[in-house]
Amino acid sequence: MSHPVVAITMGDAAGVGPEVVVKALAGDAARLPFRPLVVGDATRLRRAVELTGVPLDVNPVGSPEEAAWQPGTVDCIDLRNIPEDLPFGRLSAVAGEGAYQYVAAATRLAGERRVAAICTAPLNKEALHAAGHKYPGHTELLAELTGTPEVSMLLSAPRLRVIHVTTHIGLVDAVAKIEPGLVERTIRRGHATLAAAGVSTPRIAVCGINPHAGENGLFGHGEEEEKVVPGIEAVRADGIDAQGPLPADTVFFRAVRGDFDLVVAMYHDQGHGPVKVLGLDAGVNITVGLPVIRTSVDHGTAFDIAGTGRADEASMVEALRQATELAPGGGD
Repeated sequence: MSHPVVAITMGDAAGVGPEVVVKALAGDAARLPFRPLVVGDATRLRRAVELTGVPLDVNPVGSPEEAAWQPGTVDCIDLRNIPEDLPFGRLSAVAGEGAYQYVAAATRLAGERRVAAICTAPLNKEALHAAGHKYPGHTELLAELTGTPEVSMLLSAPRLRVIHVTTHIGLVDAVAKIEPGLVERTIRRGHATLAAAGVSTPRIAVCGINPHAGENGLFGHGEEEEKVVPGIEAVRADGIDAQGPLPADTVFFRAVRGDFDLVVAMYHDQGHGPVKVLGLDAGVNITVGLPVIRTSVDHGTAFDIAGTGRADEASMVEALRQATELAPGGGD
């Protein structure tokens, strides 16, 4: 079987996306068993090659079927939507529109089964909004483009995986949104993802909402018993090894130690903080529940260093590795 084709969206052209893409494809990612197809702007990619000094040629194509797949060359579906003089490191509606178009094009290709997976370079939410696309981020955008009513964000870093019950909403709104069905569905999505990745019996830790997971009603207003416990009991009835609610101030240490394969975080910062402490440059974002495989770097557009060639490509390499492993035919 041939290696899977992974569509790599270039991200915000004013950020580090073009640089981490070319550095990854000219470096460690070149040894992965996949066929990379960048969806972006070929001229901007060539500029990134110049800035980073990597030995890579850019081959503009109109479709996956036109790709050459030659060593030392990156095939790019060229949407030609970035002005040559667009500055790096500055918020731009043009770049926000470009980033949106790359994701939309890659999603169409994945839906048509012309690519096996999507790997996204970072976009900028403000630029996306300036272009008229009012999404909190990639996750919500991909859910709408694929017609998926509910997805989960799973972050993977060295020795730690975290899936989130809620993500890009305020803390008060997150607590209001958490309910047993959502907790149950999130645990099940995480379990299914790990099982598909070869973890035969995933050990799952579920965080509480309050300090010390409420400590039997000492903290909060019974949120754990009302919102979290029924979801855990429902999955345990089906044989899923889920423990909790557990105090968030110790559970991540236990997971890193090896006690758990996955932690279920209740809200954005509860899960993101530990992952980013462990590996800001090596973390990977996986959208769970989509009809297509999607992984992403776990960092932003880094406008402060964009255009300098200094951006670290480690997270992009790892995101491509996981996209390759999760894609149909991956690892062949």
